[in-house]
Amino acid sequence: MATKKDEESGLSTYYNNKTTVIQEARVFNESPISPRKCRALLTRLVYLLYVGESFNSQEATTLFFGTTKLFQNKDSALRQMVYLAIKELATTAEDVIMVTSSIMKDMQPNSEVIYRPNAIRALCRIIDPSMAQGVERFFKAAIVDKNTSISSAALVSAYHLFPAAKDVVKRWVNEAQEAVNGKSSSSFFSASSTGSYLGGWGSSSAPAGSGYQPVASTSYITQYHALGLLYFIRQQDRMAVTKMIQQLGGGKTGAGTVLKNPLALCMLIRYAAKVMEEDPNVQRQMLDLIEGWLRHKSDMVNLEAARAICEMRGVTAAQLTKAISVLQLFLSSPKSSLRFAATRTLASLALSHPTSVATCNVDLENLISDQNRSVATYAITTLLKTGNEASVDRLMKQISGFMSEISDEFKVIIVEAIRSLCLKFPAKHASMLSFLSGVLRDEGGYDFKRAIVEAMFDMVKFISDCKEQALSHLCEFIEDCEFTKLSVRILNLLGIEGPKAPQPTKYIRFIYNRVVLENATVRAAAVSSLAKFGLNGNDPNLSKSVNVLLHRCLDDVDDEVRDRAAMYLRLFGETALAATYVKEESIFSLSALESKLVSYISDPDASEEAFDVSTIPRISREQAAKDAARPTSLETIGGPSTSKAPTPPPQSAADLQSAYLQQLSEVPEFATYGPVLHSSAKPTQLTESETEYQASCVKHIFKEHIVFQFNVSNTIPDTVLENVSVIMQPQADCDLTDDFTMPIASLSSSTPGVVYVSFTRNDPNDYQVASFQCVLNFVSKEVDPSTGEPEEEGYADEYQLEDLELSAADYIVPTYVTFASEWDRLRGGVSVTETFSLPAMESLKAACDSIIEILGMQALGGSEEPQSSTVHTLQLAGLVSGGGRVLVRCRMTYSKAQGVTLELGVRAEKQEAANLVVTAIV
Repeated sequence: MATKKDEESGLSTYYNNKTTVIQEARVFNESPISPRKCRALLTRLVYLLYVGESFNSQEATTLFFGTTKLFQNKDSALRQMVYLAIKELATTAEDVIMVTSSIMKDMQPNSEVIYRPNAIRALCRIIDPSMAQGVERFFKAAIVDKNTSISSAALVSAYHLFPAAKDVVKRWVNEAQEAVNGKSSSSFFSASSTGSYLGGWGSSSAPAGSGYQPVASTSYITQYHALGLLYFIRQQDRMAVTKMIQQLGGGKTGAGTVLKNPLALCMLIRYAAKVMEEDPNVQRQMLDLIEGWLRHKSDMVNLEAARAICEMRGVTAAQLTKAISVLQLFLSSPKSSLRFAATRTLASLALSHPTSVATCNVDLENLISDQNRSVATYAITTLLKTGNEASVDRLMKQISGFMSEISDEFKVIIVEAIRSLCLKFPAKHASMLSFLSGVLRDEGGYDFKRAIVEAMFDMVKFISDCKEQALSHLCEFIEDCEFTKLSVRILNLLGIEGPKAPQPTKYIRFIYNRVVLENATVRAAAVSSLAKFGLNGNDPNLSKSVNVLLHRCLDDVDDEVRDRAAMYLRLFGETALAATYVKEESIFSLSALESKLVSYISDPDASEEAFDVSTIPRISREQAAKDAARPTSLETIGGPSTSKAPTPPPQSAADLQSAYLQQLSEVPEFATYGPVLHSSAKPTQLTESETEYQASCVKHIFKEHIVFQFNVSNTIPDTVLENVSVIMQPQADCDLTDDFTMPIASLSSSTPGVVYVSFTRNDPNDYQVASFQCVLNFVSKEVDPSTGEPEEEGYADEYQLEDLELSAADYIVPTYVTFASEWDRLRGGVSVTETFSLPAMESLKAACDSIIEILGMQALGGSEEPQSSTVHTLQLAGLVSGGGRVLVRCRMTYSKAQGVTLELGVRAEKQEAANLVVTAIV
């Protein structure tokens, strides 16, 4: 008997029982076969596979071959179920190729049309890639078949075959082109009594007595599938894709295109947008095509074209005019789907072009009361991004009216828009904070609550006038917060901002309540937050009170809570320790620390000396949080890649240093060089991106050596380069001695290679700055297309690379410090002050960017962004390889007549480090 839960879902426990299905598979062996019983059993089998039920190889094989016995029956509905089952079982069962002959019978032109599409799809799953050539003629014939369902089945199956049998599928390009052109007329069957559409039936053999008659098809769905296959085949050839788009585009108006299917046109628009992004040279032609589709008779095509223009990189307000006009028309459409698509597109565009979208504000305001709350959500979100300060209060009232009627997903969208609005109009923070605090008390999931908390965090950080009020709302929220992560984050913020508040004691009650009432994770966070009030505050009475509260935490049942309390109690009265563990705004770069420790442990000579922690760069806690959220997988650093894979997330400088260190450790010739002091933050490009040979360089600084790592790529498909090396010639007197060059034995177009050139630093305390002429030397050999092997004879050739600079930035590692305290600490060290005139600089911002690039140091306290156009102070910090810490203070003034006048103040631990910085500016 089924349980209540099963009855409610419409399924019985019997229906979900894998063992029962396997046992009942004996109906496949009955004589005569009962099509009704077999269809029911196959339905249950396919359902089990769909919901994730797994069959082992033996079970799948037994079911597979039991199912194939049903090919003897002529029942059309049963045959369709057979094909569904064998497709799903084929990935697990063994010896599935044995059923190929039975499937091939149903693929013959003289077989019933209802079987052929299913047979084609099943054969694609069954055959081995090596057999693809044997069935090529069947697929070619099916692609150009008059029946749409057969042609589409063959085209979609070609998608699945392409990764394993590329060479075979590429030969079907003519047939795919014919299907795109729509030269063969397709046909379907429709019910004679109702006139309803039914796809997938052929014109020659509808089931007897079905009442279906052949009618001409107007869907042209085959064009959609064929266009996708053509692009799949040509996607590595940008010129071929561009030509295909231009041929099928139909000119500037789009009226002459052979494509009749709206889905195919939408796909063509996406291809055009991708080509336009990759190749700016064809942007004008592609944009003309897309603008032509804005006037197409299909709403779907109009929307896709408008969206493509709105998402175009670097799009101007003038180019957006036509697209926005089309979207504005859809805002008043009676169809909810069109209104939704238009408002969503405008909401995204409002982030970058609010002025252009503002022309639609009147229509958007009419949608605030739309019955479809999703449309209303995007409308109000767009208005929040494009409205002026005077409309904020009115919009906030309108939002409050329907927040309870929409899902959390759309609530998050609205909160994100308000978050941006807070920073845009800080004077209106009161109404927005009131709204956020109100919805924070409402019911909602984690993502919704997190979005509100993040918005309040930004208000605390960027709007000082509402800091105390926002913190008070957050304190009230954690009193009954059900999400541990949010409670921990809020407690951490209270520990940072609370001690700075005029009345810090009012937050302590909320924090200590968490120690008493919450789980261990929250209690531990509360202890840390509480301790900061005692250690950061200037009130002795407050420190004494916090000390008493922390002593009570020593009796907590959780180890983490007790250990934190004991550690912070130890810091009371220890000013130096407290400054290191609580007040310090920076931490060691963990990636750099790890790589240095690994190098220290693996070097037997270095282990006799104490580990020097002063050489480890530091980063801000904010940067550390960003690095922790960054994906840990490292992108390939061997050389420039010619593939069009998605761009990986950017890596931190410390992660790259670790990757370079591991790469160098695998080269035996560098084993005696000692640890790497510094590597370039990013490779220096020595060739243009479109040249036949591509090269970039990374510079590695050792104590007594400099190693230049040249990442080289060969982009010519049918050529192999052998004995590839780089000849480096200093352009001026340079106190570096050339040691050796490690060439690449063979370099094909499939994989990049690395050339190493090593120099000795004759004076390790002298930081050489020089320019090198670089020439790529190699032997070029053609590849025999029949064997794939390079020819024996080749010719020597060379390729001129751009000059390579060895600059001050190559010796300096950026590091984070608290500038004021560190500047005072270095008062007794080396100090240099120079004045420079920079007449070529057009602004203080340009001067800051130039100085940071030249020195490669860390800008501190946001000083890289001048707040004044006439006077500014830039603060920089870095570690010179082997030269200790160096700080730079750049006092700058700007006038149109004289440009930028710079007073450069340098404080360093060693004279050589200070000289390096001053020389770099000169």
